[in-house]
Amino acid sequence: MKRKTPPYLTGRFFDGISSGLFMLALPWLMLATPNMGTFVALTALVCTLTTFLATPYFSALIDRHSRKNILIIAQVIQASTAFTVAAIYWFGFGSIVVLGAAQLIFWVSSSLAWHTNNAFTQENYDHHEYAKISSHQEIILQSTTLGAGALGVVLLEQWSIIEFAIFAGLASSISAISYLVTPYRRQITESVNTPFKQQLVEIKDVFSQSPQFYGFLIVSCLSYPMVTFLSRLIPIWFSELNITGDWLALYNISLGMGALIIGISLPLILKSASHKTTIQIAMYIIGLSLLLMSQAENPAYLIILTFIFGAFNALNRIARTNWMHHAVAIKQRGRVDGGLALFATLTQSLSYVLIAVLAQADAIIYGFTIAGTVVLAATFWMGKLGRQIKPECTLANQC
Repeated sequence: MKRKTPPYLTGRFFDGISSGLFMLALPWLMLATPNMGTFVALTALVCTLTTFLATPYFSALIDRHSRKNILIIAQVIQASTAFTVAAIYWFGFGSIVVLGAAQLIFWVSSSLAWHTNNAFTQENYDHHEYAKISSHQEIILQSTTLGAGALGVVLLEQWSIIEFAIFAGLASSISAISYLVTPYRRQITESVNTPFKQQLVEIKDVFSQSPQFYGFLIVSCLSYPMVTFLSRLIPIWFSELNITGDWLALYNISLGMGALIIGISLPLILKSASHKTTIQIAMYIIGLSLLLMSQAENPAYLIILTFIFGAFNALNRIARTNWMHHAVAIKQRGRVDGGLALFATLTQSLSYVLIAVLAQADAIIYGFTIAGTVVLAATFWMGKLGRQIKPECTLANQC
């Protein structure tokens, strides 16, 4: 573990920096232009719809090809995109459309890299190493992706978009090199000869093997659309109230710090309760924190609630991922992640439609209440599913 972990985590570190800069900071730059709230929401909708359509193909690719090579290619695409944006602005052809297109490419490639990383971790590490590597990954993720979003807002106020894009491109380049030198224990080779369309059909077949188990996981995936929902809702809300970018930076830092605390204490938490119980508790607290945000008129209170939301969102996500490391067959991991991603991206798309409607109706504040109500209602259903699942099931015993 010692030999393969440092270069791998270095790759994730710089991947998080570049992705965070483009996906979290660029919307704030777009909002600097008056009346861009609807455009930002619609751009996010296009990104999620594209990801939704690509996910079945990505999930099959992850189970057919070297997961290490996919990680490298994703970073090369992101580096090329960032340098292209810098060149376009250098020659004076920059526009809001260019930024939207760059966000689309980063969004889709980051989605591919995210699910590939889950499968790569399960394949390249042993069962007793999952909790430790997950802790390291969470610390890296939160200190980069969300931290880079906060850094990006600050940098955009000090730098030009050219310097900003070059910085992101260099980060993606370093990430690609780091993945290239990471030792890789490839275990999946037999699925390469499976027909591509057959692997897409197998997503449904895999989920039908244990509907209660996968239904439970699907509900837990609601937390990710809530994060991206807030990442679009809060900048629009702040801009309408003329709240400065410093508060948005604090929001990103608070979200990351909450998750960072969970990452540090993760091995102890996973030993103290089952994955199922941990996920259920986290989802209830996520729903309650969203409802309380609707009552937070002072940005300072929102930052505190964001810390709580970030902590339990991370706990839910990590517990789900670790449960899947133990319960899902390595050769099926890409398709399982793909199936869950279809639900998550569909929910994201609906949430961005909601933001566009609320922004048009000048009723952004109601987004918090709607999100919290949806999460709590889904969590009650999760409780019913949970009673039909064994404490620590595996696909072998059909949960």
